Amino acid sequence: MHGTIESVFRIEWRPLAELAPHAAPWRALAGRALEPNVFYEPAFALAAAPVFGRDVSAGLVWSRAAPAQLLGFFPARIERRRYGVALPVLVGWTHPFGPLGTPLVDRDAGAAVISAWLDHLASNPDLPRLLMMPCLPESGPLAQAFAAALAQRQGRSVSFDSHQRALLAPPDAGELYLDRAIGAKKRKELRRQRKRLADAGAVTSSIVGEPAPMVTALRDFFGLEASGWKGRAGTAARADDGIRAFMENAVIGLAREGKAEIARLTAADRAIAALVTLRSGTTAWCWKIAYDEAFARFSPGVQLIIDVTQALLDDRSIARADSCATAGHPMIDHIWRERLTLADRLVRPGPQGAFALACTLERARRAAIAALKRLRDLARARP
Repeated sequence: MHGTIESVFRIEWRPLAELAPHAAPWRALAGRALEPNVFYEPAFALAAAPVFGRDVSAGLVWSRAAPAQLLGFFPARIERRRYGVALPVLVGWTHPFGPLGTPLVDRDAGAAVISAWLDHLASNPDLPRLLMMPCLPESGPLAQAFAAALAQRQGRSVSFDSHQRALLAPPDAGELYLDRAIGAKKRKELRRQRKRLADAGAVTSSIVGEPAPMVTALRDFFGLEASGWKGRAGTAARADDGIRAFMENAVIGLAREGKAEIARLTAADRAIAALVTLRSGTTAWCWKIAYDEAFARFSPGVQLIIDVTQALLDDRSIARADSCATAGHPMIDHIWRERLTLADRLVRPGPQGAFALACTLERARRAAIAALKRLRDLARARP
């Protein structure tokens, strides 16, 4: 099997920061991906690399046919002591601004490309023989291709922390979806709030997708974020922490490819809510939202989500939209009624590896982290 794979594919392990010269074939792969992931596209990933990917490399699976095509992109970092012992794990790349771990795999060679990558992990002494893939969809073409590749090579996998987040993938469209999802009574209340908001000045909802006007729209977003709870908590993007520069570069870079939009709700020419949406293929991601808390009684964030939801429903090029929200989100879960099921998957690429031990240690690690979070929450709740 190894010889056959090596005759068809060429595999590299390269630092993420060195991949800019490969942006063109990387971008082409994103357009042919079995499942899209905008967070792994070059415009986003290269912008995120200085902040979240300094120790990240990527497995690149190339065809040997001329001209060579990039057929697989698997970004990850090596965690040598994930469990406090010398049991290294290759961990797929996610971060607070990149909440999806689906690798980019050519749709016409899915299981073969995944098999080539797993074979490389199992045979390369410089890479761990255990793989953790966070935030991986539990169903769909990519999950099926992974299952086929693992079965073929006697590999194993176990899922951890399976959860669901809100997804917009309706069987019908238009007003019918929103009426059913929200309910007539709630929609009537939202319309009443919008009319009351108009008493303070003209209310407009707009979407920009061109790079030049997006600079102003991003400025509005950052201002709204800094003025709200994130600003008070110290988690809003700042000019001095690298986050703001990363977000600007990622969004404007994607906008140049027609893959980013910013929606704004304004009252009397003042932005009171802003939402950044990213796109790849037939999927959209509602990435970041901020609103002016001074207008909270008018539900500006919900108002804007309703407007963007309607725009997505009307856009025939979009099949589904990922909310990027936490499981059980109190707002979006009541508007977008479909669900995307994700899990972290621990993988043993082949028949060898300390898999049972790794599963035990992974469970213990997660239990310890959960206990620490509960203690933190209790400490914060004390007067």
